[in-house]
Order: sequence, then C-alpha cells, then structure tokens
Amino acid sequence: MPDRPAMNERSHVELITIHEICRILGGSLDISRTFREALNVLVAHIGLSRAMVVLPGGEEGQGPLSVHSAVGLEREQAERGHWRVGEGVIGRVYASGIPVVMPDISQATEFIDRTGAFGAQDERMMAFLVVPLKTDHDVVGVLAAQREVMGGARLSDDQRLLTMVATLLAQSFALHRAVADEHHRLRQETSRLQKALAREPRGRYAIDNVIGDSQPMQQVFREVHQAGPSRATVLLRGESGTGKEAIARAIHFLSPRKDAPFIKVNCAALTESLLESELFGHERGAFTGAVGDRKGRFELAHGGTLFLDEVGDVSPAFQAKLLRVLQEREFERVGGTKAVKVDVRLICATNRDLERMVQRGEYRADLYYRINVVSIFLPPLRERRSDIPQLVAHFIDRFNKENRRNLKVTPEAMKVLTSCYWPGNVRELENCVERTATMVPGEVIRDLAFPCRQNRCLTQTLHFLDKADAVAAAAALPPRAPAAPPASAPVPPPAMPAPAPARSSGFVDLDHDHDDDLAEDDSSFAGLPDLDDTDGEGITLIGPTAQLPPSVRRFGPEPPDSERDRLIWAMEQCGWVQAKAARLLRITPRQLGYALHKHRIEVRKF
Repeated sequence: MPDRPAMNERSHVELITIHEICRILGGSLDISRTFREALNVLVAHIGLSRAMVVLPGGEEGQGPLSVHSAVGLEREQAERGHWRVGEGVIGRVYASGIPVVMPDISQATEFIDRTGAFGAQDERMMAFLVVPLKTDHDVVGVLAAQREVMGGARLSDDQRLLTMVATLLAQSFALHRAVADEHHRLRQETSRLQKALAREPRGRYAIDNVIGDSQPMQQVFREVHQAGPSRATVLLRGESGTGKEAIARAIHFLSPRKDAPFIKVNCAALTESLLESELFGHERGAFTGAVGDRKGRFELAHGGTLFLDEVGDVSPAFQAKLLRVLQEREFERVGGTKAVKVDVRLICATNRDLERMVQRGEYRADLYYRINVVSIFLPPLRERRSDIPQLVAHFIDRFNKENRRNLKVTPEAMKVLTSCYWPGNVRELENCVERTATMVPGEVIRDLAFPCRQNRCLTQTLHFLDKADAVAAAAALPPRAPAAPPASAPVPPPAMPAPAPARSSGFVDLDHDHDDDLAEDDSSFAGLPDLDDTDGEGITLIGPTAQLPPSVRRFGPEPPDSERDRLIWAMEQCGWVQAKAARLLRITPRQLGYALHKHRIEVRKF
C-alpha cells in the first residue's frame, strides 16, 4: 500500500492538472487547439506515453470514429486511426459508454491498433486506458491514453483522472457544437432573408434623417426595415463618416422598443477602466471619487437599445467582460457583488476589419460571433455619388435657415462636389459645404468658391505632396543611358511626344492644372526608361525599396509586391497626381495611364 505522502503528492498533481485543463478549455471555443493543449497538460503531468481524443465523423456525428486530437503520435499515424462503432476497444467503449482498462495490451485479444503507435513493446509492459466522453444525453467521443506499467503505478487513479478530464472535454465539445449549429442557423436565415429581399419588386425605401436614393443606399434601407422589428443584434460596418449612428437610431425607431431609451457609447473615446464604469455603473466607494451609486449605460438602456460605436477598438481584457454580458444578459457593477439583469438590444458599429483581427488574435472569435448576427454594410460616399446633390441641398437648406441666408449652388459647383473622392464621406462633405457657404461673399456658390479650386483644400493637405518633393525625387534618380542599337540597325528618328490616353467611362484622367508644368516639361523625364508599350501589358514597375535612392524611399513604407497594389501605393504617396507617381515608379505618364486603365483603378479627384 503506498504511503500517505505519495498519495498526497498524487492528489496535488491531479488538482493542478484539472485546474490547467479547465483554464485551457474555458479560454476558447476552438476545440482543435484546446483539446491538443489539454492533452499536452495531461500527458506531461501524470507521465503518460501518449493520448488521443477520438470523435465520430459526418455532419450528424454518425460516421466512423477517427482521431481528432493526439499527443505522442505522428501525423501519418493519426491519419490512419479509423474505427467502426463497436470495433475494437475504442469502438466498444464508444458504443457502450463503459470505460475499459487493459493492464497489458500484449495479452488483450480485442485490442486493435489502427494507428500503429499503441502496440506492444519489447520488455515493457504497456497499459491502455479508454474512457468515454459523455454528456447528459449521449456519448460524443472517446479519450484513450497509454502508459508504461512500472512499480507503484495505480491504473485506477489514472482511470479516475481520465474520467474527470473526459467529462470536461465532453462539455466543451457540446458547447462548441451548439454554438456552431446556432451560427449555421443564423447564416441560413440571413441567406433566406437576402434571397427574399432580392425576389421582392424594387421599391423606394426611406428612413427619417437619412438621405439616399442610390441603389447601395436602397439596399441598406431594405436591410434596416427588415432587421428593425426583430430583437437580433446588428453590426454596422463601414468607413468613418458614413452615418452609422443615424442608421442605428433608425433601427431603434423601427423596432418595438422605439418608446424606450436609445443609449449610445463611443468605446474608442474611453479607457478600459472608464468604459467599464460607464457601461456597468459603479457602487459607492468602488474607487476614488465614487461618492454614490451610479447606473451604467446597460441599466439606462433597459428595455431599449444600446449603441456601441467603435466596438472594434476595445481592449482584449474588456472583450471578455463584454462577452459575459452579451451571453448571460447580466453583469455586476464596479465594486458590487449583486448581479443585475437587463433586457437590452445591442447595435454595434465599427470601421475595422474584424475578420482579419480575429485571424491575428487581436479580437475574440466568440465575441465576434456574438455581435455579428445581422451585418449591414454602409457604402462610402464615392460609391453613391448620385446622392451627393440631395445631400448638398439638405446642407444648404439647413445653413440658410440657421444663418438667414439664401444661398444657391450652381451646376458647375455641384459638378465639382460630385467629382471629388471624399475619403471622409458624408461628414467631410458636410464640413466642405458649410465652410464654403460661410466664406462665400455673395448668394451664389460657384465652382471657384471651393478651396480645392485654389489649392487650399484641407484634404489636399493630407493627401498631396509638395511639387518640389516630386521634382527633387525625380531629379535624384540616377540617369540611365538608352541601350545602343546594333551596328546594322538604322538609327530611329526622334520620338514624338505620345498623345494623352483617351478618356474612358469609369476612369478619371486627372491632370490638375497645378501639375501641368511637370507633365509638359520633357527634360524632367530625362533618365527614365522609354518603354514602348502601347497596351500596358508589359509594364514592369519598380522593384523593392532597397533598389530606390534614399530621396525616393522617403515617400513612404516599402511598396507592395503586386503590380496593382504598387500602382495604388505610388498614387497615394504622390497625392494621386499622375505625373509625380510616374516619376516615383520610373515610368512615363503614358505608361502609368495605361496601367491604371488596365487594372481598373479609379483616380481620386480632390
């Protein structure tokens, strides 16, 4: 009989093992990773030779058994692990739900080693333990492990520990399957609703305080009218300035909760501690300055709607706290111990790429699935230019009422506004109209009244480089002598300046007045390669940044590898001025124009 100190040490090891496995399984719903990490802890702590989790295949879990996760097995060995239900000790434990312990596998006739890793070994007595992964309803898999039987080994203790671990794995697997089924159902429901909307005759939808008759905005309005009456969580996606808060308010007023509060919180404007107190509230004395109890935004929005703006900017630690509230619909105030239950519909908004953040591990996947139930994508202003005249008319009418003026916009001025790229979207358009309306001396806004027509646009300041910088960069390029023709070849006549590429629908040939002198000065292109490419197919852009002179490398980070991304990179570095971008890429403006046309890149017009 083992002595009591050894038994106490064994109990301590088992407790640590269970604690570590619980922490791993509770950290993520990705069972492919958590099961493997849990097996690693199990093998390392109690000295097993190898272990594996066997799960049934097929969509409904009715297929043959196969190795899902394993430690101590090669990949080829794990891929060979397949059993039918009832076959061998693995199949029998799965079918009956009764654990089996084999003290010596060399003496077991029913042992079938499909993997080739659990077989008998010379002069070593190997035991094989198999326990079922059982939930409240059925058996979902099998946990199998092998150890060498040496002096003092107690297989009954191993069986007890494996049974506890198998219960934890089974609960994690059941939770994962439930979340996956719910996500699949929601995707099917979203697909069904989208198909139903597509079959409906096209009509005009409208939302108060939101202007848009273009096709992209009509699609947004249809989705808002469809999602508004439900209780589903809505995630608004789009660039900054596209009107996500206005759409969120419209969803609230289209829902049965329209008479209840609509509370909004900007998650990016507060630190983690302030955001926790703002959302959940705090008790008296929870921190310095907490002189009384205070309700959080969740409590204030009880029965109504809570709008979380910039939800993609919250910290990983706060993501875990927010996930618990979304899952349980209850929380505790800062400094409090009493759980507060709330009935809140959640609307989130972000301009971040959440999918890429989840892939990089910067955003919790389980929180992403919780908030990404109904996604509504708001188009940028450049993709719905037909709405710009209505927006401008709305801003002008409001300005006239507030300032007692009677301003009007000429067609030429409206053409300037509809031709801009508007990286700041509706917010930037509103600021531009109000700034121009304030500074115009008369009662008519003409095209020359806008700052961009005088090279004083604030957006140009952000996106354009100085002309002197582009000239200096082009001048710093090392001269390249043209290749000498063969002796027998006739000397070609001097090349004539190539005509500018013709305008085509969908592309803007942007030759601003302020860079005409650069484009017309042939001497500034001295030393650049004269590639006679008439269709743009053979254009070869610049190589890595290391091959560029230092004066050119200062334009920005290292250019990307693909030709299309390199074109966009060069145009952005040069403020979308083609003459400057051509010098940066060491090609002619004509070749750059062909390349932009070939890759269907719309030139931004400021």
